[in-house]
Amino acid sequence: MRLVTVGTCILAAGFAASLFTVGLSPAGTESSVWSGKAAAAYLDGRIEWWAKWPAAARDHGTFCVSCHTVAPYALGRPALRTVLHENGPSPQEIRVVENARTRVRGWNEVEPLYSDEKRGVPKTQESRGTESILNALILTGYDAPAGRLSPGARLAFDNMWALQLKSGSARGAWSWLEFHNSPWEGDSQYYGATLAAIAVGSTPRAYQSAPEIQDNLKLLRDYLQRERGSQVLINQVMLLWAGTKMPGLLTTAQQESIVQDALSRQQADGGFSLSSFVGAWKRHDGTALETRSDGYATGLVCFVLQEAGIRREQARLQRGLAWLQLNQEKADGRWLAYSLNKQQDLNSDAGRLMSDAATAYAVLALVRAE
Repeated sequence: MRLVTVGTCILAAGFAASLFTVGLSPAGTESSVWSGKAAAAYLDGRIEWWAKWPAAARDHGTFCVSCHTVAPYALGRPALRTVLHENGPSPQEIRVVENARTRVRGWNEVEPLYSDEKRGVPKTQESRGTESILNALILTGYDAPAGRLSPGARLAFDNMWALQLKSGSARGAWSWLEFHNSPWEGDSQYYGATLAAIAVGSTPRAYQSAPEIQDNLKLLRDYLQRERGSQVLINQVMLLWAGTKMPGLLTTAQQESIVQDALSRQQADGGFSLSSFVGAWKRHDGTALETRSDGYATGLVCFVLQEAGIRREQARLQRGLAWLQLNQEKADGRWLAYSLNKQQDLNSDAGRLMSDAATAYAVLALVRAE
């Protein structure tokens, strides 16, 4: 169910008509204050680095299908094609898709992203569950514009469904990598399940209604509903997105509750800080969480609100989009985001990982608004 109407009290309470707003200009125009070209260069460059980085290398000539760099790239980079007047995927996009296809086709031969032998039990199981979802998400995303499900994407779903947990307290979800690193690898099993829902919700209706996956879908829906109330807000924002892909996953009241909670975290500058969406999470090094508005929280929230049917003209959403327009880094085209786990040098390769995801979601939000 898509939330197409929201009461004015939800979106504009406490905001006067004189609020600061910025009209949105297409990224390819002279009046634009953000650059699609710069964003694409940043994202493509980061994939080039990641694919060649020794620590990301995996067997069969593949690289790790990461939550912070590869998966957001696959979601966000295609959105720039219209802005940049591109006729098809960039070479880096093709590389990401081929990487996923290689690992899907060789699923029984490729080594897990992290193995029990090298990282301890249960890393093999966690890696397989995590990767099965990310592969399905990536390949389905590239099939969606054509309204089809390619053999590779179908095989990715076969791998994914085979690993869905059928019993226990997490039945309906998947084993998910746990490295005690929020927001993607620390108590993130629910996050992974929302990605699975987004992936399957992006497939053609014929696949979603296929008899052989109905039990799997029921398990997934039941899990997402059963565990919803215990989730930190950033996972509930992901659930809101999943609900736009899977009709009936959320009631209108549940959607409105997530929208209100997310908007209540908006900062004075119009942006959002991830630190206010993760509950009591604390950094490992004892330093305080960064409270400044960041590109990841602002991009994700503004994108998902639009997916849920909130019009860009609504005051709070417009302020969030204005923050994104005004806060792209001029030097390299990224949007900054900050580690929840330790203080990082934002200009180091590791320090840019959060900005990789932030830039992808900022692009999604801004292109969606044009």
